[in-house]
Amino acid sequence: MKTKGLRFVAGVLVCTMLMSAGSVDLIASAANKETEYVSGVSVNYTAGAHAAMSETVVLNDTYNTVLAVASHDAPAVAEAEAIPEEYVNMAVAQVNESLNIREEADPEAEVVGKLYTNGVATVLETLDGWYKIESGNVIGYVSADYVVVGDVAACEAAAKRMATIEARTLNLRREASTDAGVITSISSGKQVTVLDESVEGWVKVKYKTYEGYVSAEYVTVETVYSYAESKEEEAARLAAEEEARRQAEAVAQQAVAQQEAARKEYVAPTGGTGQDVVNYAVQFVGNPYVLGGTSLTNGTDCSGFVMRVYEAFGVSLPRTSSQQRSVGYEVSASEIQPGDIVCYSGHVAIYIGNGQIVHAANSADGIKISSNFQYTRIITIRRIF
Repeated sequence: MKTKGLRFVAGVLVCTMLMSAGSVDLIASAANKETEYVSGVSVNYTAGAHAAMSETVVLNDTYNTVLAVASHDAPAVAEAEAIPEEYVNMAVAQVNESLNIREEADPEAEVVGKLYTNGVATVLETLDGWYKIESGNVIGYVSADYVVVGDVAACEAAAKRMATIEARTLNLRREASTDAGVITSISSGKQVTVLDESVEGWVKVKYKTYEGYVSAEYVTVETVYSYAESKEEEAARLAAEEEARRQAEAVAQQAVAQQEAARKEYVAPTGGTGQDVVNYAVQFVGNPYVLGGTSLTNGTDCSGFVMRVYEAFGVSLPRTSSQQRSVGYEVSASEIQPGDIVCYSGHVAIYIGNGQIVHAANSADGIKISSNFQYTRIITIRRIF
C-alpha cells in the first residue's frame, strides 16, 4: 500500500510540473497581445499578473503532448489614446475642389456656400448620410460621403501655422542668426507661412517666393484653418478677381502701347494754323492714355494731350480741362474749324474736321479719333489760331 501511495503522489507531482510549465508559456503569450482599435480609440492591452488560468492536460501514449487552453478571467488594463477635444466635432472636406453646402439635407436643395479642399467645419447635427455644419458665416448641410469627422490626421493636415509680423519691418535672413545675410524685409502686419519652429528664438517662414528665418520675438504665430465661403462671399471674390484681371490686362496693354509709341517716328510741327495742329496731333493716335500723364508717346490724359500738342507750336496752355475753357476765344458749333479746342464737362478734345475730334479718351482706347464731336453736351469751343 505504501508503494502504491508513493506512486500516486509522484504521478500528481509530475502532472503538476507539466501544468506549471504550460502556465508560463501561456502568460508569456498573453503579454504579447497587439494594439487594437475600438471606435476610433487606440487601446493597448497588457495581461494582468494575477490572471486566472484554467488548464486541461491530455496525455497521449505516443506523443506525450501537453495541451493548455487559457482563459482570462481578470479584465485587461486599457490605455486609451482619446481624440483631442478640439477635433471631436471637426469635419474636414475630402474633395478635389469644393463641396456644396446646402440649405437642407437634400441633394436638390439650394447651395448656400462652399467648403474647399481641407476646409473645416463644426458638426452641429448628424442625420442619415448628412451633417449639419457651421463654418465661417455659413450654416447648412453637407453629404457625409465627402467629409471626415474627428480624424486626427485630417484635422492636423488642415491646420496651417501662420506668423504675423509685429515689428515695423522685420528682416528675413538666410539662416537662424543675426549674422546671416538678409534676403528681404517684411513690413508690419504681413502674414507669412510657418515652415519650421524647431530652432529656439527663430521661425522659418515662407514669404512670397522667399524662404528664410525671422526672429520669433517679433512675430505672433497661430494655427489657422480654411473655412466655408458663402454664396455672397464667393460672388464678391469672383468680382474682385475679375476687376483685378481687367486692370492687369489694361496695364499690360498700356505697356505694349507705350513700347509701340516709342518706336514710332513723329513729324515735327510746322506752320501755325489749326490744320497744322491737327496734322501734328493725329500722328499720336493709338498711344496710351494715362491719368495725370502728359507724354504724347508714353501716356497722357485729355488735357495733357491738348496742352502738349499746342506746346509744340509755342502756345502755353493751362494743365486742366476746366482751365482750358478760358483760353483763346469762343466760337459757336456752326463756326468750328480744325484745330479748335472742344471743351466738355471734365473732358477736352481737338476738332479735326468732318464732325470728328482727336482726344485722349480713356485707358481702354488711349488717344483716338471719334466721329461725333457733339456726342455729349459741349460747354464751350475755344480757338487759338
